Amino acid sequence: MKDLIQKLRDFAEERDWNQFHSPKNLAIALTVEVAELLEEFQWLTEEQSRKPDQERLNRIKDEISDVMIYLVLLSDHLDVDLLASAFEKIEKNRDKYPADKIRGSAKKYTEL
Repeated sequence: MKDLIQKLRDFAEERDWNQFHSPKNLAIALTVEVAELLEEFQWLTEEQSRKPDQERLNRIKDEISDVMIYLVLLSDHLDVDLLASAFEKIEKNRDKYPADKIRGSAKKYTEL
């Protein structure tokens, strides 16, 4: 993760893009990229979404990468350790969604 963060920092610095990389702008860019990822699945059946053709899969991979890049940039600008935060969130979710109560259900924790 450290190598990716440094590569993204260098990339932005070489282009003088840090002036545009406020947390607000990065969050907006992140949502735009998520929408572009979602667009690749629009109108597909469940089965088609599970097995996209190679051309679509390549586009999906590009959009997933864009989402990750903006998420990493946003985390870096806010000094959030993305991996540590994700592990912490999994533990919070473990408490909110006990396996013995939620197994096989799509209910929200407030509905348990």
